Amino acid sequence: MKRLRPRIPARLSGPRFSRPRLSRLGLSRLRPSRPLLRPGSRRARAVGRAAVPVGIAVVDGLLVNGFGPGPGLWVALVAAGALVLRRRCPEVPLLVGLPGMYVGQLAFAPLIALYCLADRRRSVAVGAVGAAAVALAQFLPYPVTGLRELALDRETLIMAMDSCVLAVGALVLGRTARVRRERQRELAEGREREHRLLAEKTLSTERAWLAREMHDVVAHQVSLISLQAGALQVGEPDAATVRSTAGVVRELSVKTLTELQHMVGVLRAAGVAAPGLAPQPRLTDLPALVRDCGLRVTLDAPDGPGHWSQAAERAAYRTVQEALTNVRKHAPGAEVDIRVQPLDGGLRVDVCNTAADGSTAPLGLPGGGHGLIGLRERAHLLDGTFDAGPEPDGGFRIQAVFPSRQTF
Repeated sequence: MKRLRPRIPARLSGPRFSRPRLSRLGLSRLRPSRPLLRPGSRRARAVGRAAVPVGIAVVDGLLVNGFGPGPGLWVALVAAGALVLRRRCPEVPLLVGLPGMYVGQLAFAPLIALYCLADRRRSVAVGAVGAAAVALAQFLPYPVTGLRELALDRETLIMAMDSCVLAVGALVLGRTARVRRERQRELAEGREREHRLLAEKTLSTERAWLAREMHDVVAHQVSLISLQAGALQVGEPDAATVRSTAGVVRELSVKTLTELQHMVGVLRAAGVAAPGLAPQPRLTDLPALVRDCGLRVTLDAPDGPGHWSQAAERAAYRTVQEALTNVRKHAPGAEVDIRVQPLDGGLRVDVCNTAADGSTAPLGLPGGGHGLIGLRERAHLLDGTFDAGPEPDGGFRIQAVFPSRQTF
């Protein structure tokens, strides 16, 4: 009588009828159980890798010894079953397979075990001993008393050579697989290390760029704000002066916030079209920079736009800006001489200031030398030169050369 598998009623399916709920109702058997092995799953692949060599060895033992009971068949089957341990402990299937090769003429199980031994063990001596044992088990007759009947003739030499070739071949294939796997692992680790170093280098470059831009955007404007606030603090200004100074401070603050917002927009634009930075300064913006700095400055620079790259002009502008910021911070009241001259398709910047005249107290703003470091990095990125240091009269000089390159 044919048994019919019960179908799951539609009303017993769905989230309301999960396995715990159905088990309380006594209907848990109505739900189909999950298969133990899903095609393509890790467990299925592991079972397949273990079953294929064992199946080959079993077929080999049956073909050699037949289906009749006997010691050769049982030894061959045990040797085939021991292959399930070939990856974790390859010595066990090799030791079990040697009697199968000697008694039951089983060839595949010991050779597979020897291959795994050479693949899993680094020691060459262990592999050589295993290969010698396999060659002897393949060559020696069963029973061993048959050695007396062997003669040193051509057939015996061919048998010995055949045994050695089989054993050495399995050993070499196993060692080759091991070397290949180690080489692939080294290549993968090398690629991962290279990607990590590239990411670290990119991150370091972006951090340096961000530090330079933040310093250029903030330091100059904040020093101007501090200068205006200091003027109000030391003097006795009237209402008109206070309103004028407050307007200047407000204008500088708005300008600083606008540039910071542009920079934050660029940093946030990940995976989308970047909005770009605010319009970057050029040499034509130097007169306005000098006019608003509040210092006694002599400027000698090209009047109109030239054939220099934007990177060179921006670097020259930032150099002058940083020099004026340092003068306001460390040498208030000093005179500044600025010269920007064309030089072999590039730009040469020379900024020199005298010592502080003592009429105005320093602003007291903190300084860590990051501005000069950023200027040196800019010059290095353009394959230019940068030099800065004190003068004998107590002043300070900054000299830089920026080749006209388009990449910056």
